[in-house]
Amino acid sequence: MSGTRGALLVVDDNPENRDMLTRRLRRRGYDVTEAENGVQALELAAAREFDVVLLDVMMPVMDGLETLRRLRRTRSVAELPVIMTTAKGESEDVVQALTLGANDYVTKPINLPVALARIETQLSLRRAVQEIRRLEADLAARNLDLEAANGRLSTSNARMTRDLEAAARIQQAFLPGAAPSVGTAHFAWRYRPCDELAGDTLNVVPLDGRRVGVFVVDVSGHGVPAALLSVTVSRLLSRTTEGCPLVRRGSNGSSALEVVSPAEVASELANRFPFDPETRQYFTCVYGVLDCQTGEFRYVCAGHPGPIHLPKDRSPVRLEHAGRPIGLLPAALAAAGYADHSVTLAPGDRIYLFTDGIPEAADPCEEEFGFERLQESLCASRTDSLQASVDTLVARVETWCGGTGVADDVSVLAIEL
Repeated sequence: MSGTRGALLVVDDNPENRDMLTRRLRRRGYDVTEAENGVQALELAAAREFDVVLLDVMMPVMDGLETLRRLRRTRSVAELPVIMTTAKGESEDVVQALTLGANDYVTKPINLPVALARIETQLSLRRAVQEIRRLEADLAARNLDLEAANGRLSTSNARMTRDLEAAARIQQAFLPGAAPSVGTAHFAWRYRPCDELAGDTLNVVPLDGRRVGVFVVDVSGHGVPAALLSVTVSRLLSRTTEGCPLVRRGSNGSSALEVVSPAEVASELANRFPFDPETRQYFTCVYGVLDCQTGEFRYVCAGHPGPIHLPKDRSPVRLEHAGRPIGLLPAALAAAGYADHSVTLAPGDRIYLFTDGIPEAADPCEEEFGFERLQESLCASRTDSLQASVDTLVARVETWCGGTGVADDVSVLAIEL
């Protein structure tokens, strides 16, 4: 728009009418261009932008109706409003003009206030249409940007999903592949992460011909950071080569490797994983060594729920012992305070190690599953196979949580002599 109020094209073959209307419109702030016939009007409309055309019907060379017809080939009613000027009584011309796409009309002699009102109406409508089209263009551009962003996000999400699935497979690879066969001992477990990646881990590690190490670890938090620490600890505790916490070189220069006591294993873990102010991660664990010949199970708890001992013919016993989680203290203070505990298993006895995701599992009313229900489940499945008893316990926890689902990782490792 070149003027302060709008750019108008006045088309009239009568110089006096055209000049008078032009001067009156200019005084009111419009930018006015004149054309004396339809041909000239088409040339001007092709050369520059106008907001409204006032077009006389009766003109030589090319009349207003033909001029209107040709304008509408390239410019719509919304793009270029056209107000016809016609003599009174020429109703047929008005009807034909409106049919051809005229926006409005005024009759001659022109009543300026009426003409101004109709011009302003058309200007307002044109500006509204332009604003709508500008908004539509902006919206289309933003939609394109959003589609591109969504495409990038989908690609990124797909890559992250593949990475998480790969990480979960790696984490699963550190779980026991098959139960070891050591004497008369049997082992069973269930590992149920609440997300793709878990902070829980467990394993069964043969140490020599008669002893087996078992552990259950629960890293604080969820997701990638917890999984990374979980895998690191599991890998460390699953090795039986020199340099791992589970075994050490024999005294007096012996080349044989000796099994390390559970308390020493916990102290070594505390030395290797001191408090880190950057990550503030810590983990709890229960680690034990089962002597499959004598039935002695020697273990340590580091901030972890104690095992449950289920004798063959007696009520279950919850073995509770204090011990700090690993990763809460600096290295100079971390290793102290861990002690061995032991229980002797008779043939048919069972012992269960588990993470707090079982007793702390909450139903929709926020009531926890608790240790009493845990022990009831183990007693009820006493005559089932060891694996069936573990599966039944996890199923009861899942049922207890209902539609809300289990909010924490759930891990159980069971031993039967």
